[in-house]
Amino acid sequence: MSGFKDLYNFLEFAKNNRKYPESTANNIKSALKIFEKELTENELNSINLVEDTIEEIFLNVVSDNKEKNIGSLNAYKARVLKIIKDYKKYGVDPSKIQGWQIKTRKSTPLLNQKDKKDKNIDNQHFELSNAINNPVHKIDLSLKNGKRATITLPDNIDLHEAQTIKAVVDALVKKQ
Repeated sequence: MSGFKDLYNFLEFAKNNRKYPESTANNIKSALKIFEKELTENELNSINLVEDTIEEIFLNVVSDNKEKNIGSLNAYKARVLKIIKDYKKYGVDPSKIQGWQIKTRKSTPLLNQKDKKDKNIDNQHFELSNAINNPVHKIDLSLKNGKRATITLPDNIDLHEAQTIKAVVDALVKKQ
């Protein structure tokens, strides 16, 4: 029967044999430490028990780490399950580590077409660079019934432009 501490030894062994990059190994080690704090004596002595009760352990991890993002905690759980899976496959019999094929990740460009469509990054970039290069006055107003109005004006507006804007606003006012 393998204990939870064996995962740390396996992690070092796998890292030294270039099966985990150092950053991945460090991330897994952090996850192991967080989960280890929540384990019972029986779970510390049995990796299989940890795997079987991972959801209950995870609930304890979440309740004791309320300051951490739930997405991060889910990532930690996935890392713990990954190291357990790898340990069962390659750690029980160290000679099998030679047959361990590392999955290489393809580098993805920082921005792909989907990102541009989903997030409209070009427009955000334009607005940001435009705001930096062209200072503006931004006026937020609270109106009746919880309505809000935001007016954005260039900082070098002339009288004619101001009169045009006033005329537009006057035209928008509903006559009662």
